[in-house]
Amino acid sequence: MKKGFTLLELIIVIIIIGVLATLGFVQYSRMIEKARGAEARALLGNMRTLAGTIYMENNSNCTNCINAGLGVGSTVPGPAAANCDTSHYFWYNVTASGANGFTAVATRCIGGTGRLPSGPAADTVTLVSNFAAAGSDTWTMTGPY
Repeated sequence: MKKGFTLLELIIVIIIIGVLATLGFVQYSRMIEKARGAEARALLGNMRTLAGTIYMENNSNCTNCINAGLGVGSTVPGPAAANCDTSHYFWYNVTASGANGFTAVATRCIGGTGRLPSGPAADTVTLVSNFAAAGSDTWTMTGPY
C-alpha cells in the first residue's frame, strides 16, 4: 500500500490556502488605507491649530482662515490640488471660511502617485471647525478612513 495524498486532497488544500490568502490580502489593504487616512487627520488637526491662532489674533474672527493662512500649498500642513505629489496621500483645501470658523477638506490622491482622483466619488476627510461654539469640531469621513 502506497502512502501519500490523493489529487482531490491536494486540490482542497490549495483552495483553502487561496481563500485564506485572499482574505488576508483584503484585510491588509484596508489596514494600509486606514493608516494613510491618519495623515489627513493629523494635517487637518494642524490646520485647526493654525486657525485657532488666527482666530485669537484677530479678535475672535476667522475670516483669514484660508488656504494661504493655514499653510495649504506648502509642505506642511499639506499640498494643494496642484501639488498632489508622491510625498502625500491627500491634497487639502479650505472650502469655507467665516468669522466663526472654517471647513477644510482632505481629498485622496490616487495611490500617492501625484495624480488627482477622478470623479465625484473621491474619498475625503472633512473637518468643520466652529470656534464660536467653544471650539466645536465635526469630522466627516468617506471611504475607508
